[in-house]
Amino acid sequence: MLSSFDPHVIGLGTSAVWGAVALGSGLWWLNQKRRIEPLLLPFTPVDRTTVEKALASVEAQINHLSTELNASLPETAALILKLRQQLVDLTAELDRKNICLAFLGGRSVGKTTLTQLLGDRSVTIQKTDSSKAESEFYSADSAVADAENADLVMFLTTGDLTDSEFQTLKQLLVQNHRILLLFNKQDQYLTADRPVILQQIRDRMAGLLATEDIMAIATQPVPVKVRKHQPDGTVKERFEQPAPDITILQQRLQQVLTHESQQLVLATVKRQAQALSAVVQAELNQVRRQRALPVIEQYQWVAAGAAFANPVPSLDLLATATINAQLVVDLGAIYQQKFSLDQAKTVMGNLASQMVKLGLVEIASQAIAPLLKSHALTYVAGGTLQGTSAAYLTRIAGLSLVEYFEEQSLDPALEPSLKVDRLLQKLKAVFDANQRSEFLQSLVKQSLGRFAPASLASATGSAV
Repeated sequence: MLSSFDPHVIGLGTSAVWGAVALGSGLWWLNQKRRIEPLLLPFTPVDRTTVEKALASVEAQINHLSTELNASLPETAALILKLRQQLVDLTAELDRKNICLAFLGGRSVGKTTLTQLLGDRSVTIQKTDSSKAESEFYSADSAVADAENADLVMFLTTGDLTDSEFQTLKQLLVQNHRILLLFNKQDQYLTADRPVILQQIRDRMAGLLATEDIMAIATQPVPVKVRKHQPDGTVKERFEQPAPDITILQQRLQQVLTHESQQLVLATVKRQAQALSAVVQAELNQVRRQRALPVIEQYQWVAAGAAFANPVPSLDLLATATINAQLVVDLGAIYQQKFSLDQAKTVMGNLASQMVKLGLVEIASQAIAPLLKSHALTYVAGGTLQGTSAAYLTRIAGLSLVEYFEEQSLDPALEPSLKVDRLLQKLKAVFDANQRSEFLQSLVKQSLGRFAPASLASATGSAV
């Protein structure tokens, strides 16, 4: 492109291209580091006290759910009973002696063969208290969910890690799984290449898995051609099946199960407690959403009545949003979040300001206006448009808060406070999801029913 302006700068053009490539690669690398490094940590042992606290937290959640649900309904009682039984079963797991092993990896990496080999060789350990901890086995494809109940994951690969394999390992590490990474079918590579590939895998997982937890094995070596010279001078050829090469794995597995069995069980129970907590919280969020929606609908028509009675230019439409500060307080109370009225005004003010900056106010008005044109309410058309738009935007703000509170409740890492940037992301997502013509038509129909001359007085009275 540069040379088309002046042939003398063609060298500069080449440098610019390579400079752009280098700069882009550097930015990509930095972005990858920022995206991956904070998420990945090696396996972290947990103690019994920590797990018992997690189980107690789940019990408190179930108690909250029982309180907020109508316990007199049979289906409600059955749900609470089921959740409590799951918690009892999970608590009993703290003293479990058997260790569950999962074999993960892509297709044809040797999961089934390795499962059979270790099963046939009866991998057991003798603990210091003279009780046996037997090992259970099952194999699975590269699905992290399949390993949720596993105490120890053996992940098989047949070469240097692919990106999909690394992503799976990353998810396992984030969930604090204990992993042994196995380079299987090494016999299919040249002898000189085997240590090189093994070292590449170890380099890729440096700081995440110990060197001794990354091993090369051969569960089913390729048959070897053997030539045997006969007494008569002839040569007979045949193929022999070499014995599986998993000795190093057996030794490492024995060490891990001997010294880490209790830690493995505790880590699994904690993961299962977190999973049960998410189930209970999802049920609790569903109950709270059912309570929140009528509150949002109430306030959307309060805002609509105020905007209808006192129409203002579209860019100032959300100046009336201060009356909805109580909406933030009421929704916060439903989701166990306390806000003062001043804090609520700040939250709603920020949402209103961002709606204007993002153009959501104008977009809403432009979407609603055509739906009103077919109705002969010209003398109140301006007020109807403003009222309907206010109802729509108030509903969007309320649903955004609900989505934010629900996400916050499902992620223990999030602090119990409002993060404006995250709330704005929810606002955009909720706005995009509620631009369907069916929803807007329904809202306009309800608005016309409320703001028709017969209901004008009552609408104004509600706003006041």
